[in-house]
Amino acid sequence: MPNQKITVLLVDDNDMMRAVLRAMLRGEHYEVIGESRNGTQAVEHADRLKPDIVCLDIQMPEKDGLQALCEIKATRSETEVVMITGSSDMETVQEAIQNGASGFVIKPFNAASVLDTLDRVSNRLRQKR
Repeated sequence: MPNQKITVLLVDDNDMMRAVLRAMLRGEHYEVIGESRNGTQAVEHADRLKPDIVCLDIQMPEKDGLQALCEIKATRSETEVVMITGSSDMETVQEAIQNGASGFVIKPFNAASVLDTLDRVSNRLRQKR
């Protein structure tokens, strides 16, 4: 199973941000299986699509990323969640880690930082399989 692609759900209320992330992951070892524009959709999509990794923006309408993180981890503890945020204040980072986040990508990001973070999380996933 080492060649099996890691499935990813992208969650961001900004269409452009999702498009940029999707483009970064294309051709790598990842398959984007869904996209959500808010935390409510993220929880539904994570439950239905069962992605390996959720890339989750923190600041979104309806339900923020921290709330969505808690709900996703409650029903799918095996799903890895990488938080994407424009604010890297320690409180938010600590809260996310305590609630099960596997990694962080700080905006503005570049492909190297995104792929580096996802590769670290993917390696953990592959060790569990």
